[in-house]
Amino acid sequence: MVLSHYTKEFKQNWILAAPVMLGMLGHTFVQFVDNIMVGQLGTAQLAAVSLGNSFMFIAMSIGIGFSTAITPLIAEADAAKNFSVGKSSFKHGLFLCLILSVILFLLVLLAKPLLYFMKQPVEVVELAIPYLNLVAVSLIPLIVFQAFKQFSDGLSMTKYPMYATLIANIVNIVLNYLLIFGKFGCPKLGIVGAAYGTLVSRLIMLAYLWWLLSKKEKSRAYVTNIKLFVLSKVRLIKVFNLGYPSAMQMFFEVAIFTAAIWLSGLLGKNPQAANQIALNLASMTFMVAMGLSVAAMIRVGNQKGLQQYFELRRIAFSIFLLATLLATVFGLVFYLFHDQLPKLYVNYGDALNLKDNIEVVKIASQLMLAAAVFQISDSLQVVVLGALRGLQDVKIPTLITFLAYWIIGFPVSYYLGKEEAYGSFGIWLGLLAGLTSAAILLFIRFNYLTKRLILNSTSDKKTNYGTS
Repeated sequence: MVLSHYTKEFKQNWILAAPVMLGMLGHTFVQFVDNIMVGQLGTAQLAAVSLGNSFMFIAMSIGIGFSTAITPLIAEADAAKNFSVGKSSFKHGLFLCLILSVILFLLVLLAKPLLYFMKQPVEVVELAIPYLNLVAVSLIPLIVFQAFKQFSDGLSMTKYPMYATLIANIVNIVLNYLLIFGKFGCPKLGIVGAAYGTLVSRLIMLAYLWWLLSKKEKSRAYVTNIKLFVLSKVRLIKVFNLGYPSAMQMFFEVAIFTAAIWLSGLLGKNPQAANQIALNLASMTFMVAMGLSVAAMIRVGNQKGLQQYFELRRIAFSIFLLATLLATVFGLVFYLFHDQLPKLYVNYGDALNLKDNIEVVKIASQLMLAAAVFQISDSLQVVVLGALRGLQDVKIPTLITFLAYWIIGFPVSYYLGKEEAYGSFGIWLGLLAGLTSAAILLFIRFNYLTKRLILNSTSDKKTNYGTS
């Protein structure tokens, strides 16, 4: 193996992935800002945001996962210069995302009573419900935004969703400051103020991205004059058959992290708040891997459209290598600063909650060590999954993610996460087991498929040459 065959692709990979990374980090930064600002109110408020968002994470994972079906379809059509197929794929994907967003919003509202049956701290539940009422509405603009984002990524126009997300973050920070703390004459709404900030920022994010895409020559014809309700059953089924397994893949992963939130809640409000801190920090580095995952979807989808399977494999491996190198750096940062990073989320000047804050930071510091170890496996599994989506291979990877997270990972979290075992750290050992299993099994799947594609392509060429 000549290393330069892979490293020479780093620049192109980075050009595609960097705007996606910044955009995805923008989504996480909204929650980072919410957590830091809400954390100043107390550990109960921080745990309430964690509990409320646990429902949101599940709904978001389904919506965002489903929308990823749009990217490889657009990338393949773009490489083949087939506008009509590309626009049809986008229109049908947008329609399904809109319907799904409304269904998920209603399901979150209907699921609220579950909060009282999950043995969570009563104080935390009572704070979480009004927060969840508002933030659930933001699912609709968020998932519709994701449809436009995945379309834009499929055309390799990855910087425009990033711009929209940056605008949304600025709006969110300003509204949080005004409404959480009641500044400049605004009402002091506490964590409900954070929910208002999230809702308004996501509406603006969607409107701004559509406006940007409608002004660009490459995308204008796709996003204007959309006859949304003139649909083809065949195309709906194709998008659905790609989107549904992709949604389940993301659901299985996000759901195990959500289960970690609920299991932490059984240990008390401080372990739950600590879990939220570690999860938020780990989510930031995961979004970098998500950016590379989208780059893998785009580039693999393009090469599939061109039927260049040897190049497809080489390019994908270059992305896997870049992801591994970046994850190693993040793991070292988490290890070296595992004591300092959690302190960003609490107010040590709050004498009333000082004891709780110290306990939260202590637990979160331990969780950061587990997060440091699983950086490579977490990064590799999502990037390989992106490459498999680029191949439009979704069914077997869905089974793999279920096996890894729920047959292997969750039992470890459940048994080691009990108070008499390892507590919060045991929960995160389960996450480590699930992510590592997923990374290994998904890589085996990609390696098998690409070797088979190259072999079949070579055989076809020899057959054609022999009969010519």
